[in-house]
Amino acid sequence: MKKTFLSLLVLASLYSCNKTVKTDAVSEEFSDIHFENYKEHFVDELWKLNPGWASSQGYHKYDSVLVIPDDAYEQKQLQFSSVQLDSLKKYSLENLSDNNKTDYQMIKNLLESITFNIKEVKSDEWDPSGYNVSSSFAEMLNGNYDSLEVRLKNISLKMDNIPAYYEAAKKNIKNPTVEHTQLAIAQNLGGISVFETDLMAAVEKSKLSKEEKEAILGKAKTSVKAIQDYAAWLQKLDNKTPRSFRLGKELYAKKFDFDIQSGYNAEQIYQKAISQKKELHDKMFVLADKLWSKYLGNAPKPADKLTLIKQVIDKISLQHTTPDKFQSEIEKQIPELTAYVKAKDLIYIDPSKPLVVRKEPDYMAGVAGASISAPGPYDKNGNTYYNVGSLSGWSAADAESYLREYNNYILQILNIHEAIPGHYTQLVYSNQSPSIIKAILGNGAMIEGWAVYTERMMLESGYKNSDEMWLMYYKWNLRTICNTILDNSVHTRNMSKEEGINLLTKEAFQQDAEAEGKWKRVTLSQVQLCSYFTGYTEIYDFREQLKKQQGKSFNLKHFHEKFLSYGSAPVKYIKELMQNEKM
Repeated sequence: MKKTFLSLLVLASLYSCNKTVKTDAVSEEFSDIHFENYKEHFVDELWKLNPGWASSQGYHKYDSVLVIPDDAYEQKQLQFSSVQLDSLKKYSLENLSDNNKTDYQMIKNLLESITFNIKEVKSDEWDPSGYNVSSSFAEMLNGNYDSLEVRLKNISLKMDNIPAYYEAAKKNIKNPTVEHTQLAIAQNLGGISVFETDLMAAVEKSKLSKEEKEAILGKAKTSVKAIQDYAAWLQKLDNKTPRSFRLGKELYAKKFDFDIQSGYNAEQIYQKAISQKKELHDKMFVLADKLWSKYLGNAPKPADKLTLIKQVIDKISLQHTTPDKFQSEIEKQIPELTAYVKAKDLIYIDPSKPLVVRKEPDYMAGVAGASISAPGPYDKNGNTYYNVGSLSGWSAADAESYLREYNNYILQILNIHEAIPGHYTQLVYSNQSPSIIKAILGNGAMIEGWAVYTERMMLESGYKNSDEMWLMYYKWNLRTICNTILDNSVHTRNMSKEEGINLLTKEAFQQDAEAEGKWKRVTLSQVQLCSYFTGYTEIYDFREQLKKQQGKSFNLKHFHEKFLSYGSAPVKYIKELMQNEKM
């Protein structure tokens, strides 16, 4: 009996040792070092599958490739997602560093969202505006990463697939929404100038041979015809059962989780927005009541608080620039913002990274009036473009309405948001992130949330401090809040256009032109309008939490630079990383 017992102990001991050896081997095999190698492989495969995305990030190995969006390509995407998810299962989160845990989660989210979008959202069937080649060719023409001749040769090869690209698009489209069909027609026709004007100018400027130039220009004509045929096909499409632009509650909730990657779900952030709208109205009333006599003299005050606020805002909004000076006014303010941030020591801004203010390209028109186009992490020294919508061709009434919305106060807040220290600054930092995953899989809520956060941060630091500036800031911040309310209400609660316009004009005090533009935008996008408020809420709340914890040792500049050092990761992951590092 004793001998048997000892034998069992020996066997148990051997089993335990073998198990330990095996576990350690697995742990070593799938540790951080191997995960770093996996990430390199993942990114290589991602770019092979998405050459246009790769090019936009500054990775130009596949610039000559234009993917044809047919059934075979859809199957490649699904297979890629499945294979990479299987690869991820080999790694245990507990064996990875904090930074790699975040990369793991971001990769997993992307892969699952690919399958979700193809199998459930199916926008390739109902969103014809998703098919547009102009922007990728324009980016190559505007680039400075290689000689003009090399870029033109890649463009020439890439143009070969344009006719097949649009033929595949026609086969995919089944019951498109009316709104996305109209956008597709406008943007594709607008993008023709890339081939008829921009490409022609680049070819004439190049050192290519006469034969090469003629070949490229011949392909450009074929490309233009393919684009025109696509637009004409959409115009004539017999679409008796157009899909509603509304996403629906179930799909919206899932898309919110994939796109936003927040600590909140769609319903929670909607309820927070409703609550904060009321809080802002209360703050605005105090300021508007104080400013009443300055702008409206002895006129009797209306009993309704929102009416009083609106009347004061309307008076202040008369202070604005002119249509022909709109872009130049933006250009003038950029160095002023840079000097202020430097003087207040709020965050380091790299002077070597160029910011170029330009007229918004035609192929981008129709969704947002101002935006940033930033170079990717492989092209860190490339230009960042601040795209400004043109007022050329607008009626006098529409232009006046737009300029009242972007009056002298709000135009400054817009520039904080889009440029300094908002999008431009954050995206420069993102490109410096040691994790390529955090740079290329940028989280929209973090990116937009940072830009919104900087608006309030700048005013808190004393920027152009006045009752008027704060009142206009609250009005602008209401836009962020009402973006969330509008988006959720339209896509999950069947909000009508009349109700939406009323929310924006009566409760958010927006001009009619701005409200109409936002209604158009909410019919063309889903969830993205929630990214501003969600990201801002998470960032601001986290900062306030750290201020309480750290007391006098809290350093605002250190917080900003540390926060941005993690690239464009979701805020919930940046929060975990910063807390684990014990700032």
